[in-house]
Order: sequence, then structure tokens, then C-alpha cells
Amino acid sequence: MQGIVNDNAQYSKLVLACGYRSKFRETDLSQILEEESTEAAVKEAAEVSMGTDITDLDKINIQSLAEQVLSMTEYRIQLFDYLKNRMNAIAPNLTILLGELVGARLISHSGSLMNLAKQPASTVQILGAEKALFRALKTKHDTPKYGLIYHASLVGQAAPKHKGKISRVLAAKAALATRVDALSDETSEHPDTTIGYEGRAKVEARLRQLEGGDGTVILANKDGKLTAAKTAKYVPTAAKASAVAPAYNDASDMVLDEKEKKSAKKDKKKRKAEEENDDEAPAKKAKKEKKEKKEKKSKKEKKEKKSKK
Repeated sequence: MQGIVNDNAQYSKLVLACGYRSKFRETDLSQILEEESTEAAVKEAAEVSMGTDITDLDKINIQSLAEQVLSMTEYRIQLFDYLKNRMNAIAPNLTILLGELVGARLISHSGSLMNLAKQPASTVQILGAEKALFRALKTKHDTPKYGLIYHASLVGQAAPKHKGKISRVLAAKAALATRVDALSDETSEHPDTTIGYEGRAKVEARLRQLEGGDGTVILANKDGKLTAAKTAKYVPTAAKASAVAPAYNDASDMVLDEKEKKSAKKDKKKRKAEEENDDEAPAKKAKKEKKEKKEKKSKKEKKEKKSKK
């Protein structure tokens, strides 16, 4: 039956309704199972199954466990509804971007919404991956690209090679949305969620662009309606062609007097002579050393000749 009914709540309801395997054929399962084909498959599996019969004590324990599963499932649904309402009230823009669960995890990890608003986008991106970050810094390996933000639906939609880029863009938008939520007026009945919708639209446009689509961004205007706007693409050749060349301005030229011209020429000649002297100095020194060596050699030869005589 586990292969036929995947939902834990439905499985528990079937166990409570039937109890023994022999009662599946007699019991009406239409209220629990919506599809007739699934109901027929469960009844057929109950007849064909070769499992051993259970005792009354086993039945009591199994049914009590099924009741616990159902109560926990109901509590989970209630808890999610509570979280959804609280997140929409506290951080509506962050909820639009990341979802209720991921937004709540980020706030919980930071300590409060204000603490999260103080964090830069780079910290929001890797929040929750501190161990991996410090391990990477210690071993001098690549640092992690995402933390808790990895579980956001927008990151999940991206291809594996684009997840890092999308998580960076999403973290930047989430940081802005968090600051708006933390510092906006809490007393207002209808909070402004424009930045949340616009941020999500831009992240989705970036995702389409990475996947080879166009970079159309759907933005919310003043009326609250969504309008499509295409992001400008930078083309170097078009930019050069559209750029206007600056005209030559004669008035900005500096004109020198006759005296200044003569002094400038003298300074130029003087600098040139100094440069030539600097270049010639090593050559002159080498020539002088060579001459001295030659003179010493000739004196030595003369002495030797005299001593032989």
C-alpha cells in the first residue's frame, strides 16, 4: 500500500478506517481517496498481499501511531498558516522575494529583522553556510556561493551552473527588501510591496537572460499594474557610433610671449645637453680606464726590458 498511497495523512486515515487487511474490500474509501483507480488498486493489493495477520494489540498500537501522524500533520498545516500570516505582516517584501519559509529562516538565523537589515547583500547570500565559509578560508579553497537562500524557489528554478549568479542577484534584492520592511511604517494597514514585486521581476528577467531569453523586465507602475520594460543592452560599436566627437576649441589654447618662448628654447637645449652628458659619462669613464690600463702595461714592459739588459 505504501507504493500506491504516497501521502502520509491519507495512509494514516486508511489505517484508522479499515484496521485489518480483510476489511479493505468492505470499507468505502471514496472519502479518503479522491481517484477511483487508486481506491481499486488499494483494495486489490489488500487481497493479493501475503503479509501475516496482526493481533488486536498490534492494531491498537498502529492506530494510535496513525492518530499521532494525523495530529502532527494538522499541527504542521496550522503552523504554516500562522507563519504565512506573520511573515506577510512583518516582512511582506522579503516574503514575495524568498517565500515565507526561507525568509523566516533568515530572520531566525540573524536574530531579528533589524539585524538582518543591517547585513550587506554578500552576507545575506552566504547566511547559514558559516562553517563552509571558514573551512574554505582556512584551507584556501573556493568560498560557498549560497547558504539558506539556496532553498528559495527562484534559485531552484535556475540551472546548476547559474545558481551562484542568481543567488547573488537575489541576495542583493533581498537585502533591499529587508531594509524597506524593517524601516517602513508598521502602523499602515496596506504595506508598500512595490520593491518586492519589482525585485522579483528583475531576478526572473536575469534568470531568463542567463538561460538565453530576452532581458524583458515586468515592473509595477504607480497604478499597481504590471508593465514590461526591456533593459538596455550595451553594444560597444553602437556606443562609439552614437558618441559625438568634441569640436576643437581655439580659445582653450595657451599662447606664449616672445621672452617665454626664448627661455623655453634655452631650457630645452640645456636639458638636451645634460641628457647627452649623462649618456656620454659612462663611455668617457670606460675610455679613460682603458687608457690607464694601456699605460700601465707599457710601463711594465719597459721595466722588464731594462731588467733583461
